[in-house]
Amino acid sequence: MNINLSGKDLSGKDLTGANLRGAILERTDLNGADLSEADLRGANLNGADLSLANLSYTKLTRAQLRGAELLAADLIGADLRGADLRNADLKGADLTDADLRGTDLRGVKLSRVNLRGADLRGAKLSKVYLMDANVRGIKLVS
Repeated sequence: MNINLSGKDLSGKDLTGANLRGAILERTDLNGADLSEADLRGANLNGADLSLANLSYTKLTRAQLRGAELLAADLIGADLRGADLRNADLKGADLTDADLRGTDLRGVKLSRVNLRGADLRGAKLSKVYLMDANVRGIKLVS
């Protein structure tokens, strides 16, 4: 699928369950959008604004989210296996029960994040800013 929505304003849009697998959404404004249960596997979301977005149970396997803003985003149960989140800002995001196995989190801002029950096995965690985060029940090793 060759969907290119780079730089578009999709703020507040209802994209529940949308098939955006492999889509190019670089620098797209998705602030407050509902992407719950959407398929964004392999999508390019580098530099996108996903603040306040609903990404609960969204498939983001191998998605590119370098430098993306996910401030206070809902990522409950999201599948982020192998995603690239380098230098993304997730302040205040809810990652309860999210699958972050093998995810590149280098340089990510995780202050006030809820990581309760998240699976971080094999994730790259160098230079992660983790302050006032809920880390109860996270999985770091097999």
